Amino acid sequence: MSRISYHFHCILQAKLNFFISICILFLLISSCAKAQIAPSQYSREDILKGSITPEREWWDAIHYDLTIQVKPELKFITGVNNVSYKVLKPYQIIQIDLQEPMKLLAAVQDGKELSFRNEGAAYFIKLDKKQKKGKLNELVLKFEGSPVEGKRLPWDGGWTWQEDANGKTFAANANQGIGSSVWWPNKDIPYDEVDGLDFHITVPKGLVAVGNGKLVDSSSTEETTTYNWTVKNPINSYGISADIADYAHFSDSYTGEKGTLDLNFYVLKENLEKAKEQFKQVPQMLEAFEHWFGPYPFYEDGYKLVEVPYLGMEHQSNVTYGNGYSNGYLGRDLSGSGWGLKFDYIIIHESGHEWFANNITNKDVADMWVHESFTTYSENLFVDYYYGKEASSDYVIGMRGSIRNDRPIIGTYGVDQEGSGDMYFKGANILHTLRQLIEDDEKWREILRCLNTEFYHQTVTTSQVENFISKKSNIDLSQFWEQYLRTTMIPKLEYVIDGSTLKFRYTDIVEDFDMPVQVNVNQTTEWIYPTAEWKTQSFDASISDFEIDRDFYIESKEIK
Repeated sequence: MSRISYHFHCILQAKLNFFISICILFLLISSCAKAQIAPSQYSREDILKGSITPEREWWDAIHYDLTIQVKPELKFITGVNNVSYKVLKPYQIIQIDLQEPMKLLAAVQDGKELSFRNEGAAYFIKLDKKQKKGKLNELVLKFEGSPVEGKRLPWDGGWTWQEDANGKTFAANANQGIGSSVWWPNKDIPYDEVDGLDFHITVPKGLVAVGNGKLVDSSSTEETTTYNWTVKNPINSYGISADIADYAHFSDSYTGEKGTLDLNFYVLKENLEKAKEQFKQVPQMLEAFEHWFGPYPFYEDGYKLVEVPYLGMEHQSNVTYGNGYSNGYLGRDLSGSGWGLKFDYIIIHESGHEWFANNITNKDVADMWVHESFTTYSENLFVDYYYGKEASSDYVIGMRGSIRNDRPIIGTYGVDQEGSGDMYFKGANILHTLRQLIEDDEKWREILRCLNTEFYHQTVTTSQVENFISKKSNIDLSQFWEQYLRTTMIPKLEYVIDGSTLKFRYTDIVEDFDMPVQVNVNQTTEWIYPTAEWKTQSFDASISDFEIDRDFYIESKEIK
């Protein structure tokens, strides 16, 4: 080969290598489902768990018919999940998720057993039947195993197997974070919710198994009892829960904005009388939250509060409870204001998730602030409804001492990574600040109610929520969201007092951040409009008394 030919050969080879590299990079980025990340930072497992892979995007999960038999003495589950789905575009491989040590035993379509392979929790099933756009198909998944045991439910996730005071089984599961595929096979990603669920739970005779939705019926053999539950509304997979114990049951009803809502309560028998007293807070919660957020989103499925051997979780229409039948958070006031001891934290917080998490659900866990910020803020609105605006300010402001500002509230997209735990307390204070900017409590209430109407039974992105609130409030909030959700900086108001003149500016802000703030000057409330540049504002008299309104989540520094 001549030197010139060799030279052109090298150029062509280099271009080919470059093209191949670009193709590989494109595939990796595509598999991250619009995630703005450097693929090398995350594993293949992260991407398969958190992104809308090609094996997920072509089908829409419509309905799960989930049957399980629970053997508490072995900590073992066997089951079948009949998955009904709609074909969005032709494709022949479907991704189903199931985590070890659970095992997928078989996948069957139209009576024919299918071949599959797995990469960790992701099972790729080859479909023999031609998948035609618009068709409704069914896939039968058979599984068994001893699911992961959570050591600190609900924080780590899995199942917990305990006993009540009489030595009888007291078992339950919680899946947030770890994923529902920790114990049953499904499309384990939040953007795709099924339209409904039938849930059949078989347990040893003498035990009660509580699932989501309403109890259809139960039947017994000499050794077991099967409880059949049905859910008529869309449901996220992590909100599906089975709770098993020798439960006592009592019921009530609530007359709300959409008629009569069935209330059902399942508790350990030794706690029945305590529960009847403590759970009187449920109708109070519903009254307050229907006022602020609109109708309870699942009237057709009822509302349940179920005692479990862990703190609690927002399982849809099956809210779980383990707060010891006392007010506060395990008897403590997380705000330090005193108001947190006026209500049972788990009843109020976990039920608030029925609106924010179960009605409005994030498409990607990176946007989990939509769940936790609004729900933590719901505690504040509960206090507001029953004890007034000043009390609610005391409560939410009291939470600021627990804010860490360690990383942004929004996580990384496409890899199943949520943002900072500040989505709770900081998130609530962001929304409290926003209420001040809107400066009209009825308009603010209308926005919260309209959120639950606009995105009723939907999965959403942060940008959808941001844009909706900006539009409804008639305020350009783009820099507000950028500052508080995507950075760890808290705006700092620097100011100088010189006689009757106030000089001020913001530091620690994103570009073009210009949030107005209320201040009290000589016992008079005034608005000022800080930016990154120094501004001055003169008053009628020498400034002897100056204070920034505490309801705004900012820091301040007087320069002398």
